[in-house]
Amino acid sequence: MAIVRPRDAATVILVRPDASGRPTVLMGRRSRRAAFVPDVFVFPGGRAEAGDEHLPVVAPLQAGEAARLAAAGAAGPLMARRLASAAVRETWEETGYLVGASTAENDALRPDHSALRFSARAITPRESPIRFHARFFLADGTALTAAPAGSGELTDLAWFPLEEARRLPVIDVTEFVLDALPRLAAGPSQMPLFAYRNGRPAVRWLGAP
Repeated sequence: MAIVRPRDAATVILVRPDASGRPTVLMGRRSRRAAFVPDVFVFPGGRAEAGDEHLPVVAPLQAGEAARLAAAGAAGPLMARRLASAAVRETWEETGYLVGASTAENDALRPDHSALRFSARAITPRESPIRFHARFFLADGTALTAAPAGSGELTDLAWFPLEEARRLPVIDVTEFVLDALPRLAAGPSQMPLFAYRNGRPAVRWLGAP
C-alpha cells in the first residue's frame, strides 16, 4: 500500500480565563459525516492552502516564534508564513473569531501572525488514508467576548475549562495537547512532536535544549 504524504495543516489553541480565573479552551465538534476524525471535539484549524503565504499581514510572526518553528523542524520562513495565515484563516472561518489584531473587511482577511505562539507538531499515522502534518499555535483569547459563530463546520462550539475539555470525546493528539497545555503555555524551548511508531503514539521533544 502506497504511503500517503501528509498535508500541511495549522491548528489554533485559543485560551482565555473564565470568571474564576481558570483557563478555558475553545473547541467544537466535527460532523459525524466528516471524512477525517468524525464526531469528535477539536481545536479550530485545517489545511494550509496554496496562496495563504501571500495574504497581506497585520504583523509577521515574532522572530522567536519563527526560530522555534525552524528549531523543531516544523517549517522554514515561507512555510511558516503559510501556516500562520492558515491558522488565523481557519479559526476565522470555523469560529468567527479574529485572532489578535487580524482584520476582515469585505471577506478580505489580513491575519495577525504576531498573535501566534508555536507550541507543537503532530503527524497522523503512516497507515491512515488521510494524513496531516499539523502545527499547533497558542493564542490569547481574552479579548474574544462574543459568542463563537463560524461556518458550521464545527458544532457545539464553546469555551471549556481544561478539566471539562479532557472529558470530551477527543482523539489522542488532542488529549495529549490538553494534558501538556500548562507546559506549552510556559513557552518551553523544546516543542513536542506527536507521531506514531509501529501504530502507537510516540512523543519526542524537539528543538534547543
